[in-house]
Amino acid sequence: MEAALKREYYTYADYCVWAGPERWELIDGEAYAMSPAPSWKHQGIAGELFGQLREFLKGKPCKVFSAPFDVRLNADTADDTVVQPDIVVICDRSIIGGTGCAGAPDMVVEILSPSTVARDRIHKLKLYQDYSVREYWIVDPESKTVSTHILDDGRYCSTEYAETETAPVHVLEGCIINLAEVFED
Repeated sequence: MEAALKREYYTYADYCVWAGPERWELIDGEAYAMSPAPSWKHQGIAGELFGQLREFLKGKPCKVFSAPFDVRLNADTADDTVVQPDIVVICDRSIIGGTGCAGAPDMVVEILSPSTVARDRIHKLKLYQDYSVREYWIVDPESKTVSTHILDDGRYCSTEYAETETAPVHVLEGCIINLAEVFED
């Protein structure tokens, strides 16, 4: 794997042959090492959010998935961008296959870790907007807030919710997330 990292540009084909326990993401052909195992707080938040989404989606056509799950945002062109969000919701089942999906999910959730703050708040925000992910949530375990970004005419409109509030999932009509339960220690 170390030899592979000496190159500056990678595709999904490269990504698929990397051996080892490390997890990676590609953004525009550049490799990014994933953080070590997430904290217990991160895992608890991910589990509760996933659980609330899964419960809401029972019997509905959309599916929710948790990491590790490959999201190949430009699989039909350069195929040089693959991310592993903490949670994704996909309503178009035709893009699901193999170890993830080939195309933009309807919703992506990233839970901040100290080593991913800039990537999640800046790089991935732009990335998901550019690839038309309809809803992007950034969950901050430290401040116990959720920033929702809803795609409107190609641009994200943002709203922040505190731990004492509920947050609507815009791509899932009628789905409301109880943030007090999400941030419960």
